[in-house]
Amino acid sequence: MDDKETLRVGTAVRRRRKSLALTLATVAARSGLSVPFLSQVENERARPSTRSLERVAQALETSAAELIAAADSGRTVDVVRAVEEDGDGAAVRCVVRGRHQLRATEYIGEQDTGREFQHHGDELMYIADGAAEVEAEGRAYRLERGDTLFLSGGVRHRWRATEPGTRILVVAAAGTVGHGDGADSDADPRQTG
Repeated sequence: MDDKETLRVGTAVRRRRKSLALTLATVAARSGLSVPFLSQVENERARPSTRSLERVAQALETSAAELIAAADSGRTVDVVRAVEEDGDGAAVRCVVRGRHQLRATEYIGEQDTGREFQHHGDELMYIADGAAEVEAEGRAYRLERGDTLFLSGGVRHRWRATEPGTRILVVAAAGTVGHGDGADSDADPRQTG
């Protein structure tokens, strides 16, 4: 096993431990390793030796090979190709597929949902082309090409593109998203905003 495998196995260790509803202290007692060391492994700040990984795996009722395989399956490299705009020049597309720690959506053309949004996680809006108006915390912001707006979790906001050909990238921390009407954004990327 190489250093990259042992470094990245921490997430798999944490997932397995949580799926068994075990505390770090319980895994430490079962494996004979310290709680601080196990915490560092889970946070990928320490690299377990082959022997230590085997002891952790045994404590988690699995094998080192299965932990490594789970770590490998958690690594994702995915290319999302550009799309052509539809006839009216407006499009919405997810630029990160699947369930990850962040969501990214590109809005192309004149967009105006007329809705107010409120997210539990932080959000970043980047204007790649064109311009947009954003209303947040009772203030209006005019954003132009190259501008970025950061919204911390819980900030109520609404926005609209103000020029044809506007391209906006919205990146948000994953999690439950509220829009004032209780809707969940996982079903429709147009509800991220």
